[in-house]
Amino acid sequence: MRFDHAGIATDDAEGLTELFGTVFDAPLVHEERFDGMDVRFLDLGNGCFELLEPREGGTIARYLERNGPGIHHLALETDDVEAALDDARAEGVELIDEEPRPGAWGHEVAFLHPKSTGGVLIEFVEHG
Repeated sequence: MRFDHAGIATDDAEGLTELFGTVFDAPLVHEERFDGMDVRFLDLGNGCFELLEPREGGTIARYLERNGPGIHHLALETDDVEAALDDARAEGVELIDEEPRPGAWGHEVAFLHPKSTGGVLIEFVEHG
């Protein structure tokens, strides 16, 4: 597995895009409206920041209400998300997603429950 991105919950994706673009030389490489939120990917050369700004209720809106802005999840790229889920399941890791589902950029994704991963929400990402 390889590091893919850090998901950051924010109420100002445009402002963070400008700030991170300047401070970290991280250009915007992809943006879309997905699952009720604006999603922006900023390239860091060895991974991305994924900025998540809710446009309607949902998971990220609830996260911001409870925790405020900040790191929401860490994503690891895998060549086979189903096999990665099987491996995690075999180790007793609690899964949020029993099966892969569509994610941003059309990638297949699945999340591991933070109760089983030291309090960190982990996403597996399989690029198509």
